[in-house]
Amino acid sequence: MIVVYTPAGGEPEQYDASSLRVSEAAIVQRTVDMKWQEIREGLERDDLDAMRGIVWVIKKRSQPSLRFGEFDPGVDEMVSRMDRREVEAYVDQAFSATLDDSELTPETVAGILLERLPDVAADPEHARALIDARATSPKATAAETPDEPLPEETPGEATSQSPTSNEPEASTSDCSPTSSTSPLQPSTS
Repeated sequence: MIVVYTPAGGEPEQYDASSLRVSEAAIVQRTVDMKWQEIREGLERDDLDAMRGIVWVIKKRSQPSLRFGEFDPGVDEMVSRMDRREVEAYVDQAFSATLDDSELTPETVAGILLERLPDVAADPEHARALIDARATSPKATAAETPDEPLPEETPGEATSQSPTSNEPEASTSDCSPTSSTSPLQPSTS
Protein backbone atom coordinates (compact mmCIF):
# COMPACT_ATOMS: atom_id res chain seq x y z
CA MET A 1 0.00 0.00 0.00
CA ILE A 2 1.05 3.55 -0.68
CA VAL A 3 0.12 6.33 1.73
CA VAL A 4 -0.31 9.62 -0.09
CA TYR A 5 0.30 12.55 2.23
CA THR A 6 -0.64 15.98 0.91
CA PRO A 7 0.26 18.66 3.46
CA ALA A 8 -1.96 21.75 3.42
CA GLY A 9 -0.79 23.93 0.54
CA GLY A 10 1.86 21.35 -0.46
CA GLU A 11 2.47 18.74 -3.11
CA PRO A 12 1.41 15.08 -2.65
CA GLU A 13 4.12 12.83 -1.19
CA GLN A 14 3.96 9.04 -1.56
CA TYR A 15 5.13 6.64 1.15
CA ASP A 16 5.35 2.94 0.28
CA ALA A 17 4.47 0.80 3.31
CA SER A 18 6.13 -2.23 1.72
CA SER A 19 9.48 -0.41 1.88
CA LEU A 20 9.56 -0.60 5.69
CA ARG A 21 12.26 -2.64 7.39
CA VAL A 22 11.22 -4.97 10.20
CA SER A 23 12.72 -2.60 12.76
CA GLU A 24 10.67 0.28 11.35
CA ALA A 25 7.48 -1.81 11.35
CA ALA A 26 8.16 -2.70 15.00
CA ILE A 27 8.51 0.99 15.84
CA VAL A 28 5.18 1.74 14.13
CA GLN A 29 3.52 -1.17 15.98
CA ARG A 30 4.68 0.11 19.37
CA THR A 31 3.87 3.72 18.54
CA VAL A 32 0.31 3.22 17.30
CA ASP A 33 -0.38 0.19 19.55
CA MET A 34 -1.40 -2.07 16.67
CA LYS A 35 0.01 -5.36 15.36
CA TRP A 36 1.49 -5.29 11.84
CA GLN A 37 -1.46 -7.18 10.37
CA GLU A 38 -3.84 -4.64 11.94
CA ILE A 39 -1.75 -1.82 10.45
CA ARG A 40 -1.92 -3.43 6.98
CA GLU A 41 -5.67 -3.89 7.30
CA GLY A 42 -5.92 -0.32 8.62
CA LEU A 43 -4.21 0.99 5.49
CA GLU A 44 -6.92 -0.66 3.39
CA ARG A 45 -9.54 1.26 5.42
CA ASP A 46 -7.61 4.57 5.53
CA ASP A 47 -7.09 4.19 9.29
CA LEU A 48 -5.55 7.49 10.43
CA ASP A 49 -3.22 5.94 13.03
CA ALA A 50 -1.91 3.34 10.59
CA MET A 51 -1.30 5.92 7.84
CA ARG A 52 0.27 8.43 10.25
CA GLY A 53 2.59 5.76 11.66
CA ILE A 54 3.79 4.69 8.20
CA VAL A 55 4.42 8.23 6.97
CA TRP A 56 6.12 9.24 10.24
CA VAL A 57 8.53 6.30 10.36
CA ILE A 58 9.52 6.76 6.71
CA LYS A 59 10.00 10.50 7.25
CA LYS A 60 12.34 9.62 10.13
CA ARG A 61 14.78 8.19 7.59
CA SER A 62 15.61 11.72 6.45
CA GLN A 63 14.65 13.48 9.71
CA PRO A 64 15.89 11.16 12.50
CA SER A 65 14.91 13.55 15.30
CA LEU A 66 11.26 13.79 14.14
CA ARG A 67 8.99 12.79 17.02
CA PHE A 68 5.60 11.17 16.48
CA GLY A 69 3.88 14.03 18.30
CA GLU A 70 5.53 16.54 15.96
CA PHE A 71 4.02 14.86 12.90
CA ASP A 72 0.30 15.60 13.19
CA PRO A 73 -1.27 15.84 9.73
CA GLY A 74 -4.85 16.90 9.11
CA VAL A 75 -7.45 14.15 8.82
CA ASP A 76 -7.95 14.88 5.12
CA GLU A 77 -4.23 15.08 4.28
CA MET A 78 -3.60 11.32 4.03
CA VAL A 79 -5.13 8.55 1.95
CA SER A 80 -4.06 4.99 1.11
CA ARG A 81 -3.66 3.81 -2.46
CA MET A 82 -2.86 0.44 -4.03
CA ASP A 83 0.62 -0.01 -5.46
CA ARG A 84 1.22 -1.49 -8.93
CA ARG A 85 1.69 -5.04 -7.62
CA GLU A 86 -1.57 -4.88 -5.66
CA VAL A 87 -3.43 -3.47 -8.67
CA GLU A 88 -2.09 -6.28 -10.87
CA ALA A 89 -3.15 -8.95 -8.37
CA TYR A 90 -6.60 -7.38 -8.01
CA VAL A 91 -7.11 -7.18 -11.77
CA ASP A 92 -5.92 -10.77 -12.25
CA GLN A 93 -8.32 -11.99 -9.57
CA ALA A 94 -11.24 -10.06 -11.06
CA PHE A 95 -10.66 -11.36 -14.57
CA SER A 96 -10.16 -14.93 -13.34
CA ALA A 97 -13.81 -14.80 -12.22
CA THR A 98 -14.80 -14.78 -15.90
CA LEU A 99 -13.32 -18.26 -16.25
CA ASP A 100 -15.69 -19.66 -13.60
CA ASP A 101 -18.82 -17.70 -14.57
CA SER A 102 -20.06 -18.02 -18.14
CA GLU A 103 -22.36 -14.99 -17.71
CA LEU A 104 -19.56 -12.70 -16.57
CA THR A 105 -17.71 -11.28 -19.57
CA PRO A 106 -14.29 -9.62 -19.66
CA GLU A 107 -16.02 -6.45 -20.89
CA THR A 108 -18.31 -6.42 -17.82
CA VAL A 109 -15.36 -6.92 -15.46
CA ALA A 110 -13.40 -4.20 -17.24
CA GLY A 111 -16.33 -1.78 -16.90
CA ILE A 112 -16.65 -2.44 -13.17
CA LEU A 113 -12.92 -2.13 -12.60
CA LEU A 114 -12.61 1.06 -14.65
CA GLU A 115 -15.32 2.68 -12.53
CA ARG A 116 -13.54 2.01 -9.23
CA LEU A 117 -9.95 0.84 -9.42
CA PRO A 118 -8.17 3.91 -10.88
CA ASP A 119 -9.53 5.97 -7.96
CA VAL A 120 -7.80 3.76 -5.39
CA ALA A 121 -4.59 3.14 -7.35
CA ALA A 122 -1.40 5.10 -6.69
CA ASP A 123 -0.86 5.04 -10.48
CA PRO A 124 -4.32 5.40 -12.08
CA GLU A 125 -2.94 5.32 -15.65
CA HIS A 126 -1.21 2.00 -14.99
CA ALA A 127 -4.49 0.61 -13.61
CA ARG A 128 -6.46 1.76 -16.69
CA ALA A 129 -3.87 0.38 -19.12
CA LEU A 130 -3.76 -2.95 -17.30
CA ILE A 131 -7.55 -3.27 -17.29
CA ASP A 132 -7.73 -2.37 -21.00
CA ALA A 133 -5.03 -4.91 -21.84
CA ARG A 134 -6.76 -7.66 -19.86
CA ALA A 135 -10.15 -6.86 -21.36
CA THR A 136 -8.78 -7.29 -24.90
CA SER A 137 -6.69 -10.34 -23.99
CA PRO A 138 -8.33 -11.98 -20.95
CA LYS A 139 -5.95 -14.94 -20.93
CA ALA A 140 -2.90 -12.71 -20.31
CA THR A 141 -1.95 -12.15 -16.70
CA ALA A 142 0.37 -9.65 -15.10
CA ALA A 143 2.94 -12.41 -14.69
CA GLU A 144 2.77 -13.17 -18.43
CA THR A 145 2.88 -9.53 -19.50
CA PRO A 146 5.71 -7.93 -17.53
CA ASP A 147 6.89 -4.39 -18.19
CA GLU A 148 10.16 -5.78 -19.56
CA PRO A 149 10.39 -8.84 -21.82
CA LEU A 150 11.80 -12.01 -20.33
CA PRO A 151 15.06 -13.32 -21.82
CA GLU A 152 14.74 -16.02 -24.46
CA GLU A 153 15.53 -19.50 -23.24
CA THR A 154 17.15 -22.16 -25.38
CA PRO A 155 15.37 -25.54 -25.09
CA GLY A 156 17.22 -27.81 -22.68
CA GLU A 157 19.29 -24.92 -21.29
CA ALA A 158 19.69 -24.76 -17.53
CA THR A 159 18.21 -21.57 -16.10
CA SER A 160 19.74 -21.49 -12.64
CA GLN A 161 22.22 -18.70 -12.09
CA SER A 162 24.82 -18.28 -9.40
CA PRO A 163 24.42 -15.17 -7.24
CA THR A 164 27.67 -13.72 -8.60
CA SER A 165 27.25 -14.56 -12.27
CA ASN A 166 24.84 -13.55 -14.99
CA GLU A 167 25.52 -16.76 -16.89
CA PRO A 168 23.64 -20.04 -16.36
CA GLU A 169 25.60 -22.66 -14.48
CA ALA A 170 26.22 -26.13 -15.81
CA SER A 171 24.72 -28.89 -13.71
CA THR A 172 27.24 -30.51 -11.37
CA SER A 173 24.81 -33.02 -9.92
CA ASP A 174 25.72 -36.71 -10.01
CA CYS A 175 22.03 -37.57 -9.69
CA SER A 176 20.02 -39.27 -12.38
CA PRO A 177 18.86 -37.19 -15.34
CA THR A 178 15.66 -35.22 -14.98
CA SER A 179 12.45 -36.34 -16.63
CA SER A 180 12.91 -33.70 -19.31
CA THR A 181 16.32 -35.13 -20.34
CA SER A 182 15.66 -38.84 -19.71
CA PRO A 183 14.75 -41.04 -22.66
CA LEU A 184 11.10 -42.14 -22.77
CA GLN A 185 10.79 -45.68 -21.40
CA PRO A 186 8.43 -48.10 -23.12
CA SER A 187 5.21 -48.86 -21.28
CA THR A 188 4.93 -52.24 -19.56
CA SER A 189 1.15 -52.36 -19.62
